Amino acid sequence: MRRLVHYIATTLDGFIAGPDGGDPTGPNGFWPITEDYIQHLVAEYPETLPVHARQALSVTAEGTRFDTVLEGRRSYEIGLAAGLTDAYPHLRHLVFSRTLTESPDPAVELVADDPVATVRELKQQDGKDIWLLGGAELAGSLYAEIDTLILKVGPLTIGDGIPLFSRKADFDPRTWTLADHTVLKSGAVFLTYTRVGS
Repeated sequence: MRRLVHYIATTLDGFIAGPDGGDPTGPNGFWPITEDYIQHLVAEYPETLPVHARQALSVTAEGTRFDTVLEGRRSYEIGLAAGLTDAYPHLRHLVFSRTLTESPDPAVELVADDPVATVRELKQQDGKDIWLLGGAELAGSLYAEIDTLILKVGPLTIGDGIPLFSRKADFDPRTWTLADHTVLKSGAVFLTYTRVGS
């Protein structure tokens, strides 16, 4: 069965974006983009690079982990503001929104239905794992469905911002097993956890 994988960058103090919700890797972002970080993404997670990064880095690898990406409206709108109607044309791309009524891109599927029911249906289909891109609201609503966490932990703190999971997520303590880790010379750490009992 396919797994739902929350693959996300986070600061040491648990934030995925600043208080404004903007792209932390964008032109005005705070995320440290180092050479070894980029090399690791290209080697291990090429399908998670957005189309403009794939083109700039001449990445053509299909990737072995994911064939589907899920994101919430606010995260999707960050790409729209940068002129990208589909940042991941190499993946099946679902955007969860109750306010968007028409997709800006024919390849992007808008989903107004319950995210939990949708993910449970996706897990039953054939294919690679499902990448939960974000944001915090969608991750919070899918908290109980996440099978694997892959945290790209940056060597920085920001004090305040958008947390890994929305504050609306239910209090539901979960135990995770460290399945893999990679420490880069630049200080970034990739941590892979699988949910106990998953």
